[in-house]
Amino acid sequence: MLKRASLRKLTIATCALLILGILYIFPTKNDQRYETTKKYISVDEKKNNIFLIDENNYVAMTDIAINNNDTIKKAKEILETLVINSKKSEYIPNGFKAIIPKNTKINNIEFKDSLLKVDFSKEILNVSLDNEEKMLESIIYSLTSIKEVKKVMLFVDGNILNELPNSKKKLPETLDRSYGINKVYDLNNYKDTTKTTIYYISKFADNYYYVPITKINNDSRDKVEVIISELKSNPIYQTNLMSYLKANAELQDYEIKENSINLSFNENLFSDLEKNKIKEEVKYTISLSIKDNLDIDEIVFLVNDKEIDKCSINA
Repeated sequence: MLKRASLRKLTIATCALLILGILYIFPTKNDQRYETTKKYISVDEKKNNIFLIDENNYVAMTDIAINNNDTIKKAKEILETLVINSKKSEYIPNGFKAIIPKNTKINNIEFKDSLLKVDFSKEILNVSLDNEEKMLESIIYSLTSIKEVKKVMLFVDGNILNELPNSKKKLPETLDRSYGINKVYDLNNYKDTTKTTIYYISKFADNYYYVPITKINNDSRDKVEVIISELKSNPIYQTNLMSYLKANAELQDYEIKENSINLSFNENLFSDLEKNKIKEEVKYTISLSIKDNLDIDEIVFLVNDKEIDKCSINA
């Protein structure tokens, strides 16, 4: 009798270990979704930039996994992720949230000659006064992060969106990144105003990400000079945003070519003089800023006329 009871216990223990082993090797569907949220992306998925709301209420750049290469299908996936409480919400990285009002539907999307037309359902008009500008910026920047898309047109139930729903601010017929994002105004007068978008770094937990700020002022300098000057300013005017470009890094010269730009610095560009290396955060804050303002895909970094590094940004 004792032997039979012992044998039964052994059989139950063996079965339990076998079941645990199977669950470990073949995770459930819920486990797979959790891992995608944690950025474990399988080899057949690709990342695409998306602009969501961070914990500081900025429209900030992060990325999500996109399964489609088709421009329209990719745009639909991105837009569905921007809708609050949508089926795509579980893929939003920690520290970010969607902004398009819940229950908003994408009625139709058309794409031709770099222009993407999107028709939303009327629920999109339920956005609050505080969020309507940020929602528009999130849509524009997220859709134009698709390489083929340069401009967007927005419709609501077939009618073009020509003004913001609450403030009634008039909108241009076509929208692109010149609209600006996280706008900061510093004007002496309303004549000869300029817009310059500069990317800074922010942090959530142990993850770093980029936040674009559009400065609207009367600065008459070339945009390249403004970008470098702002990134090396200390302290930064937004205290929770960071830049790692040294204050003594000098832009000595620059040359704009057909689709690239050469930036010549002194040796203070390096994060490590012995290794002659540029800090990644420096490279990308400069490159993303240049890309947004000059629509240039390749940024080449030189120190003392010697090419040190380059950065290609296609989105």
